[in-house]
Amino acid sequence: MENQEIAERSAAAMERADAAAREAGVRLLGVTPGGARTALVVAERHLNGHGICHGGYVFLLADAAFAYACNSHGVSTVASGGDITFLRPAALGDELVAEAVERARSGRSGLYDVTVRAGDAVVAEFRGRSRQVPGLPAPP
Repeated sequence: MENQEIAERSAAAMERADAAAREAGVRLLGVTPGGARTALVVAERHLNGHGICHGGYVFLLADAAFAYACNSHGVSTVASGGDITFLRPAALGDELVAEAVERARSGRSGLYDVTVRAGDAVVAEFRGRSRQVPGLPAPP
């Protein structure tokens, strides 16, 4: 099986099983070996007490792209940590797009950067650390 096919099959299985992202409105735009893009349109349910997108949803969107990217090699992989820096607020109606890029993999560990944008404006930068867990059951 080719690397792109492995990435697509892994993403499809994860997408079917990820109720949290689906219920939040996260969509998978695409996946490549070591990379992924997800999107979310900011709706009323995503707003915080200041009337802007809650940071938890921005983190969830970035984390979803990270998850697809780090699982794109066909081995069950989970986050061992993640950090986010919020750079600007996202407003009602903004379409947020998160793009994950693999920076390094060594043994069972990986490092990924995710940029979240609203149009051309960078909303947040996320860095995720992953750990392969080969014994973890694969998504159905």
